[in-house]
Amino acid sequence: MSDSAVLLIDCPDRRGLIARVSSLLYEHGANILHADEHSDEVLGLFFMRIEFALQSDGLTMDLDNFRAAFTPIATDLNMNWSLTSSAERPRVALFCSRYTHCMNDLLQRWFSGELHCDIPLIISNHSDAQLLADFYGIPFEHVPVTADARAAAEARQLELLAANNIDLVVLARYMQVLSPEFVAQYPSRIINVHHSFLPAFTGARPYHAAHSRGVKIIGATSHYVTATLDDGPIIEQNVARITHREQVEDLIAKGRDLERSVLFRAVKLHLQRRILCYSNKTVVFD
Repeated sequence: MSDSAVLLIDCPDRRGLIARVSSLLYEHGANILHADEHSDEVLGLFFMRIEFALQSDGLTMDLDNFRAAFTPIATDLNMNWSLTSSAERPRVALFCSRYTHCMNDLLQRWFSGELHCDIPLIISNHSDAQLLADFYGIPFEHVPVTADARAAAEARQLELLAANNIDLVVLARYMQVLSPEFVAQYPSRIINVHHSFLPAFTGARPYHAAHSRGVKIIGATSHYVTATLDDGPIIEQNVARITHREQVEDLIAKGRDLERSVLFRAVKLHLQRRILCYSNKTVVFD
């Protein structure tokens, strides 16, 4: 919704949390549109997402004043929190390699208005995506990656990301492993799509591994990237049934539809500020 803001909170659970937050919002003239919360009873943690209108009954809420008033409460309650306005458009960079189906899907959805963001940059270690980038009028950077020049390639990529003030990196079938140093620059801000139902079949050839194992369900997973390969907090997953009649090529074809859908869904959830990470897991507010 336009002219709205989202408050995301995670903190130790205790009585009265919702009342203190909602009371302060009321005092500052906010009109709550959606509110959702979750408690992890085992770890004693509380999570909350509140979306509220900045204009109500002819009055406009001052977000800076609310932020200043909320800060001491958040400190007192040991909260991790973020407050963002719908007027902010996150800046997203797309990474891909030779398979462009996921990137093509994201670009089409972005162009049609389904993704609330700007995409100022596409980076690839191959030139296959150049035509797509040109079609949508997005600057394209070809950064080859070799075993001997991996560090230099990542340095160039980070330079491009910084120059474009990138908020979120999306690996749309980017078939290179990012170094821990690279990942550390964007914690919980790199989203990957993996072509299996994690944690099964990690690595580079999961469809081949699934076919060899004779599974009856294949899947795709979108997750935040961490220093450990294919082990980051899972955001979205989907599956498709298969039979013994289907070969590896059939699994790949079915899997591509899954990859498109889970990556789009994960990126959209992130842009809508619906995700909180903890203990290598996610809370995803619907």
